[in-house]
Amino acid sequence: MSARLTSEFWVSAYVRRCQLAGAYAVVRRRGAREAGAILLVIDRLDGTHDLYAPAPQSEADDVRGRAFERIAERVDGLAVEGRLAREVKFDSDVWIVAVEDREGRAFLENT
Repeated sequence: MSARLTSEFWVSAYVRRCQLAGAYAVVRRRGAREAGAILLVIDRLDGTHDLYAPAPQSEADDVRGRAFERIAERVDGLAVEGRLAREVKFDSDVWIVAVEDREGRAFLENT
C-alpha cells in the first residue's frame, strides 16, 4: 500500500497542472496540511460554476487515494458560495481551490 499524498502537496501539484494547461487556478482557502478535504470550484467564465468534492471513501480507494465527484453543475456563483460556507462551517480544515476555465475543465484525469 502506498502512502497518500498530503492535501497541501496535492493542491500544489493540482494548481500547477491547471496553470500548465492554460487555466487560472488559485488556492482560496488553505485547510489542514496533511489530510484536509479539498473542494474544487470551476468557474466557466459565463456566470456558471461546477463544484467538486471528495468522492465517498470506497470509490477513492480505487484511484490512488483521491477521487472527486461533481456535486453541482452549471450553478450560479451565489449557490456555490452558499455551499462553500456550509462546508467550511462543517469542516474548518477544508481546502478550496478556484479554477477559471472557459471549457469547464476540472483537470482531474489521472489524479
